[in-house]
Amino acid sequence: MAIASLEAQTDLPFEVYDRVVTEPTEASWRDAIAWARQQDCSHFLAVGGGSVIDTAKAANLFTVYKDADLFDFINTPVGKGLPIEKALRPLIAIPTTAGTGSETTGTAILDITSMNFKTGIANRAMKPVLGIVDTLNTRSCPKELHISAGLDVLFHSLESYTAIPYTERTPRPANPILRPAYQGSNPVADIFSLWALRATVKNLPRVAKDQGDKQAMQQMLLASSFAGIGFGNAGVHLCHGISYPISGLNKTGPKWKHPGYAVDHPIIPHGVTVALSGPAVFQFTAPSAPSRHREALAIFRNTSPTDASITSIPDSEIGAHLFETIAQFLDGLGVPRGLKAVGYTNADIPKLVQGTLPQRRVLDLAPGIGDVAGEDGHEHLTKIIEMSMEY
Repeated sequence: MAIASLEAQTDLPFEVYDRVVTEPTEASWRDAIAWARQQDCSHFLAVGGGSVIDTAKAANLFTVYKDADLFDFINTPVGKGLPIEKALRPLIAIPTTAGTGSETTGTAILDITSMNFKTGIANRAMKPVLGIVDTLNTRSCPKELHISAGLDVLFHSLESYTAIPYTERTPRPANPILRPAYQGSNPVADIFSLWALRATVKNLPRVAKDQGDKQAMQQMLLASSFAGIGFGNAGVHLCHGISYPISGLNKTGPKWKHPGYAVDHPIIPHGVTVALSGPAVFQFTAPSAPSRHREALAIFRNTSPTDASITSIPDSEIGAHLFETIAQFLDGLGVPRGLKAVGYTNADIPKLVQGTLPQRRVLDLAPGIGDVAGEDGHEHLTKIIEMSMEY
């Protein structure tokens, strides 16, 4: 449809780049960047899931910064994390999966294969100027992709709602241009994150059960964009931070190849890697904001935070209840039960921890880690990943 629309305009020359890799790597980004620099396009149109949209963001950035190296803008401490001070070219994003929310954010993620983890570039300047969100584009997705993408929405919204408050972010940058893209939970992001969480808990099981349920699919695509608006300025934290080495190490370790994905390389889809630590993460973060976690628990249980079944739970037990409730929800979607179910062993725990520690962009938003002076999270991450091995 996109190509037919472009071809219908006789005065609009365009070129197609079709070598995007599912779960992009440093090598695939460099290929797209080299192509984009050669084409020197005035506009970019990304039609696809998060892998396509994120690759287009990178191609756009490095077309404007023609002499920059990839690591100049990658988040610290992996890269230099330089600010983007030039205006980028217009990018239109058309998502074909209901999960990434990349059409609403300034974030782009890639797999640094030499380091066995993912990281990315996060800056408001990379936000698309327009997102065209149309459920026609998600109807051909296989069931497994609907589920994985939907899990990303679930944890985008949960993590951004429970991130440390924006008022507690430290150190405060001296110059506004140095502000991180992820600010911490805030009243504006909360509205979008909570709506997306409710919509996902209600509609993702419906889509998983019936790929002909167009109303549920419509709501999931809307939830994807809403969650993107929420986490795009509040940020995500532990589930995403831990997911990056889970995905990266899989290529040389377990080599899990997820059912339903027609690719020729090992892959644990992003939404699944995020979900694997979900129960343990929210048991850990619950003491930081019991009322927010209580509200999340009520949403999963399809009731109100004022219902007696919720109010009767002591603050100290909210985390344990949320662990069980999230685990049950994931079970209903057929998500592998922990890291051992996708091939990881206890011997891999130190490597997974080491791969998570450099993810400061998200760890600094994690309650109990990002808001504790001098705390890098090593001890907590070890316990969370141990609890995520099986449940």
